Amino acid sequence: MNQKLKLGLLVFFIGLIGVFSSLAMDAPIPEEMQKMVSELFTPLQFKLLSLINPIILLMVTVIIGALLYDKVNFKLPIIENLINRNKPGDTSGILKFGIIGGVVSGILITITAVLFNPILPIEFIEIGEKFKPPLVTRFLYGGLTEEILIRFGVMTFFVWLLFKILGELNATVYWVGILVSAIIFGFGHLPIVYTLIGTPTTELLFYIIFGNAVGGIVFGWLYWKKGLEAAMIGHISAHIIMLTGENILNI
Repeated sequence: MNQKLKLGLLVFFIGLIGVFSSLAMDAPIPEEMQKMVSELFTPLQFKLLSLINPIILLMVTVIIGALLYDKVNFKLPIIENLINRNKPGDTSGILKFGIIGGVVSGILITITAVLFNPILPIEFIEIGEKFKPPLVTRFLYGGLTEEILIRFGVMTFFVWLLFKILGELNATVYWVGILVSAIIFGFGHLPIVYTLIGTPTTELLFYIIFGNAVGGIVFGWLYWKKGLEAAMIGHISAHIIMLTGENILNI
């Protein structure tokens, strides 16, 4: 079997674990839609239907990432080692840098939440308290699937596109890819906000985009310097710090 195909299938399977972890949480549905949904589907059926979009997105981003990642010198050291056992890659620093990056990003995201909390709509805060994802979803979907979608897929694509346009692969190209993918990650959280809150405030929209982009920048740097697995470890570590902050600061 082709090595890239093996890598793509393994990455897809890892992402799929995260997708299915979302079955552990209750999908937030606007009150006016709850009755209609309950008449058409059982709770399990609705949860399973909600997996369709993320699975399709996962497939697309895995194909993009698998085809392009090595063309712009990105690495998946641990996954590549599993596939190319006779050609071990450099896995030094993955755990250390991942944890450090996660602690830094978790602290920055927590500070952002503290600063914005007084000006966020009460409705948003109440919904956030009601629909907090369980730990398994935060760690597996956030830490694994989102990193595959945003870093392995989106960031890889934009770095490759800039490389093709500019004809050179330098730090500026990587930083633009990091920033663009981080901002897209932030914007990707807006549909659910508009679903739950009809007319979100400007402050709320900025908070959603900025708060998610802060972590995305750190995870993007980890992907660039240490590989996708370091970004995954960083993302999971960030959630641990954020959970600690939420419990201590009651946010």
